[in-house]
Order: sequence, then structure tokens, then C-alpha cells
Amino acid sequence: MDSEQRRKRKRVYRPYSRAQYLSGRSVILCLCFLVFLLFLSSDRLPIRPVSFKPVLSVSSLSLLSSNSIQDSFRLTFKSFTLKIEERVLFPDHLLLMVSNKVDQTESLDCVYYKLLNDSATRIEEAADVRMQPVFSVDEYDEFRWIARCPLPPVNYSAVVDLRLRRDAPAENYLSLMNNNRTETVHFWDKMAYAAVLDGKTAVVFVKGLNLRPHRESDHTLFRCQFGLGHWEKDEGFAFVTEAVAAAQEVVRCLLPRSISKNPNKAKGIRVAVVNVNDKALDERKPVTSVAGIRNSRYHIQGKNQRLSRDYVSMPSVARIHNSKSHKKRKGGGKFELCVCTMLWNQASSIREWIMYHAWLGVERWFIYDNNSDDGIQKVIEELNLENYNVSRHNWPWIKTQEAGFSHCALTARNECKWVGFFDVDEFFYFPRDHRLGLLGENSLRSLVANFSSSKTVAEIRTSCHSFGPSGLSSHPAQGVTVGYTCRLQSPERHKSIVRPDLLNGSLLNVVHHFRLKAGYRYLNMPENIAVINHYKYQVWETFRAKFFRRVATYVVDWQENQNTGSKDRAPGLGTEAIEPPNWRLQFCEVWDTGLRDFVLSTFADPATESLPWERHLRA
Repeated sequence: MDSEQRRKRKRVYRPYSRAQYLSGRSVILCLCFLVFLLFLSSDRLPIRPVSFKPVLSVSSLSLLSSNSIQDSFRLTFKSFTLKIEERVLFPDHLLLMVSNKVDQTESLDCVYYKLLNDSATRIEEAADVRMQPVFSVDEYDEFRWIARCPLPPVNYSAVVDLRLRRDAPAENYLSLMNNNRTETVHFWDKMAYAAVLDGKTAVVFVKGLNLRPHRESDHTLFRCQFGLGHWEKDEGFAFVTEAVAAAQEVVRCLLPRSISKNPNKAKGIRVAVVNVNDKALDERKPVTSVAGIRNSRYHIQGKNQRLSRDYVSMPSVARIHNSKSHKKRKGGGKFELCVCTMLWNQASSIREWIMYHAWLGVERWFIYDNNSDDGIQKVIEELNLENYNVSRHNWPWIKTQEAGFSHCALTARNECKWVGFFDVDEFFYFPRDHRLGLLGENSLRSLVANFSSSKTVAEIRTSCHSFGPSGLSSHPAQGVTVGYTCRLQSPERHKSIVRPDLLNGSLLNVVHHFRLKAGYRYLNMPENIAVINHYKYQVWETFRAKFFRRVATYVVDWQENQNTGSKDRAPGLGTEAIEPPNWRLQFCEVWDTGLRDFVLSTFADPATESLPWERHLRA
């Protein structure tokens, strides 16, 4: 009977057990499938053939509704999310290029590893790891974000990693280090740092060529190398093409044939500049559109050995990427007048500059931000909410103003008929029209529009008057246009508005003006018609910040004992940031209240007499 009861139990419970087993397995399979879908749905996973670096993370638009599952998944794979692609060492910070999106709301630490006996080998132990908070995090291009770290402590490696501050404890830093296998550190003054497609050519921006300023160079001395992977380590492949123009920090090269036929193939490709050695020049070997292809499998063959020996590329962090969608004016067509500038920590000044020139007719703004840390992104977002068409371009490369303006000319060409290049302390003014009461809205735009169809004029130059502190000891509450009213008598230099499609192919410029295509010329505006008020020598606290920071490539910093008589310096200032006696009374030869009177009569609120940018200056 016992055996019969056991058989009954088997018949009764066996189907239930099998169903229970199948049900449990189904649940597990379903969960695995949902996690897989979650993985695929992540916006941090760039599934592109050129990336080769899949990243595990969780999308904010997950198929799962449970935040707890998302958090668990994110925590599990978080140590793999910060991929350091490149490191660039600057004089005052270390730039890390991260190959995936970084959440700016997260707190990040820079992770430093101690060197072993002053060698290049890092000690891989948690006890020899230090951390410091990042200075800032910004989007750079469609492939990379950048983080700025403090310089490494003494006896610590510049091969620095990143980690989320709420990550695992120090014992798990080794997983970070092993995840970021790239250990190359580039020096800011010797490398290719940016690249732009321009028709059948690529324009590469590179430091360290030491070309003579303000003139074109022999382009036959250079080649460009295109490729994926790390060709310096014989990984991946590379195409070498001829340079067709070279000047200062800009080299223009032909595209490889496969890319020129299909520019979309260029997305993600790294570009470097090659100095051709003396032997290659002596042999005068012709280089076709694609001079050679190097693959690590065949690198030992004679032809590619010779190619590697003759063409040694400079370090490069430059990758070709798709520019953001072009903005068009209402009704279509190009904007008549745009402005490009490069700045550093000018958040407090940019509202007055943009609002004033927008009234004169500027429609589009390109702000090349050179490592600001004063909240300028927030100011730009506020201006855009007020319908000012402003875009911020993160430009971390120091001492590159001329190259940055060349880059901006290419960026703006598809959107703008005219582009002005001037600084945020420079303001256009029309003395005659103001005196006759003729000055109205869009005056500057109307001026350049008169020459938009010209067959000869491609640049308009306007002289600059340099203003001094005008007796002030603190920044003027109503802005520079109202506060500073005393200037030097004679103008200093000029600034230009150009037609970007009519620039010389070398993109050569000296900040104040560009070289034009053959057959085109510039037009000098008479001073009684148009001038620029340059508020160059402001109150000492403002000017002192400028003392340490010069963005022009070929202008030495004021603290360096070179070219002390240059107009780029403050006369008599010397090389130390010490306020000279009677600074507030210097640079005052002519009292000029013309622009002040115009601004107060045009922009001041009739009831409160306040200016539209004044509230933000006092905040």
C-alpha cells in the first residue's frame, strides 16, 4: 500500500513540479531578455563601426518601468562607463577626452597613480592612488566629452583616470585602470587637435609645426594621415595624402579617394599631419590621392616600411565628425550677418555685447569658449530663451585664436553671408549717423548687405579706438558702453567683417583680417562713418584677469619679457600684474561720450532709466 501511495504522489506532483520548473526558467529567460533590450536601448551605446568601444549603461528611456532594476544595472556596470580616449597635458591642467556621454550632474574625481621610482611605470596599488575633483566637464563633439583635471601631484603619473565619486572604494581602482588601457599623454603644443571636412579636402589644425606667422608655407613639406585605430602602435590602418595648402597652424590636404566619393565614411576617422623627412624630399616621389595604405599585418613589407620611415605623423586627437545641423533664418536662405568671437570668462560682459549688436542687425553668434569656468553656458541658454541665436563651441585649445577663427569661418560659411570677427569688449558705432539722428535698427546689417553682391569687395575693415579706465575704480554698473568715456586719440588697428566663401584656401588670418581669394579686396570704412569702441583698458580688477590670459597664437603673454613695446601690451605696464600708479587716469586723451549718449537714448527704459543688461551686471 505504501508503494501504491508513492506512485499516486508521483502522478499527482510530477506535472506540478515540471510546470514550476518551466515557470521559473521562463521568468529567468524573460528577465535576461529584458536586460538585453535595456542594454540595446541605451543612448550611451554608440553602435557604430568606427567606434569599436561598446559601452554598457542604462538609457533614461528604458523599457523597464522599475527604477530599482535600472539602478542595479547601472551600478553593476558603472565602472566601465568612463572610457578615456586621449589625455592632453596643458600648463595648468590635464584634459581628458572621454569616448562617451558624461552626466554633468554627477560628481567626478580624477584618479592619479604614483610612479615607481620616478619611472613611467604606475604603481597598481590602492594605497598609492590619489583623487581630486574635476575642474569641469563639457561636451566636445558627437564622439567625445572632455573633463579638465588638476595637474598630477609630484611623482604621480599623467595617465589619469576618471571615476564617479559614489563608485566603489579604492580597492577597485584597478578595474578602472584596466578599463582605460590607453596610456598616451599628448603635449598641448605639439599635436593635431581638430579637423574639418571642406569639399574634397580636410582642414587639419595642428600645433608644433613652427611655421612662420602671417604667411603661407611650403605645403609640399606636409602630408595628412587618415585612419582608424592607433597607427603609432601599428594598429589599424592609415591613408596618406598630399597637402595642398599650409599656413600657421592650418594644413589642408586632399581626401583619400574612398572618402571623397562618400564623405559620410569620414565620420570618426582620426587625422594627423606628417612632416616629410629630407630623404623623401630628395627622392621627390609623387604622391597620388592615396599615397599608401598601412596595415599592421603587412607593415613588415618593404614598401610599407619605407612609408613608415618617410612619413612619421605627429600626435593627434583630431577626429572628423559631422557638424551640427545648420540654422537658417526665417524664410530660408543664409543669415546676412553673423559674428564669431573667442573668449575666456566673459559671462558678465556677453549680454551687453550681444544685445547691443543684435539691435544693429547681427543675427547669429558663434562663441568659441576657451576654457571658461564662470557659468557662461547658463548665460547663453538665457539669451537663447530671449530669441538671441547663440551657439557655444567648446574650444579647449589655448593660444589658438587665429586657428579658431579659421575654424569658425568654415563653420559659419554654410549659414552666413558675412561674418564679423571681434571681441566682447569691442562695440561698433556710427558717429555721423548718430550725430544726424539717422541711426536706426539693423544699421550694421544694412551696411554689409550693400556689398553682398559685390564682385570685388569681400572684407570690410573698421578702425578701433582704445578706451581707458576713465577715472573709474570699479566696473561700471550700466556696462562698458556707458561707463568708459575717455580714450586714446589715435585709432589702434582694425577689425574685419568678411564673406567666408571668398577667403583664401589657406584660411590665413592675423586675427584682425583674413587673406582673400585672388581678385577680391577689402574696404576701409571712414572713421566718421563707422568706428569700433574698444574698451581695452578697463578698471584694474577687470584688466588684471586679462593680464594672464592671451588667446592669440603669436602674441606673447604680458608677464613674459618679450616684445614689451607691442600694441598688444599696456604701455608702461611691465611684466607684473601690479596696478600702476594712477591706473584709473591713464589712456585718457580724448573724452568721447558719443556711444554712451546713444545707448542711454536708445536702450534705457523711459520709466526706470535702466538698461536691458543692467540687472544682470548687478546680480
